[in-house]
Amino acid sequence: MKNKKIALVTGGSGGIGSEICRHLALAGFKVVVNYNSNIDKAEMTLKSLEAEGHEVYQASVTDSAQLFEMAEFVNKKYGRLDVLVNNSGVTKPVAHDNLEELEDEWIDRIFQINFRGAFACIRAFKSLLQKGEDSIIINISSIAARTGIGSNVAYCASKAAMDSMTRSLGRALAPEIRVVSVSPGWVMGEYAKTLPEEYIQEQKNKTPLARIAEAEDVARAVVSISQNFTFSTGCIFPIDGGRPLM
Repeated sequence: MKNKKIALVTGGSGGIGSEICRHLALAGFKVVVNYNSNIDKAEMTLKSLEAEGHEVYQASVTDSAQLFEMAEFVNKKYGRLDVLVNNSGVTKPVAHDNLEELEDEWIDRIFQINFRGAFACIRAFKSLLQKGEDSIIINISSIAARTGIGSNVAYCASKAAMDSMTRSLGRALAPEIRVVSVSPGWVMGEYAKTLPEEYIQEQKNKTPLARIAEAEDVARAVVSISQNFTFSTGCIFPIDGGRPLM
């Protein structure tokens, strides 16, 4: 157990999160699959992981007390954390010029989960990450953070806030902990699969590599960055197929 690195993925039961969990396990990590409400998907993800020693844990990123309890669980089970992947996120499609439909409750929820939740996880796991080897925090951001084009205005702003946090904490937590963002363009995750096929095709046509990302593209980036980019911190890694070039 001691020679295996430990990773925790928030929102680990979702489409992108479960793929990240699987790739980390294939790379030899012991993985904690965090989920909020869908225990069936979380258990399915757990069963799909290579090798043994993985765990599943329910905690909401909006509840700091639960996050500290999860950190204590990881401490008792593994004694440290090497990789924290802040993957939990939420959004709602609202046209950017429809200011009335983007209600205060949704703005608050998006920031509470996408930004505050990621910060709260880092706060809860900081001491465990300081015990790890080449410890890294990987925030799953979005190209929307810099393009301002996304499912709604608040979503774009929440991802921009996440990237700003990446830069701030990349400096503040160095040299013990590296902090980076992985910034995908469109991903064929659970949200994208609800959209009309003609819309998805339009996004492919606007991408130089002529497709949109799969969850596996994001997962491979997470594993590669965690293992190979050991002299990078406070930076944003694009996984967008060259979309900003169009």
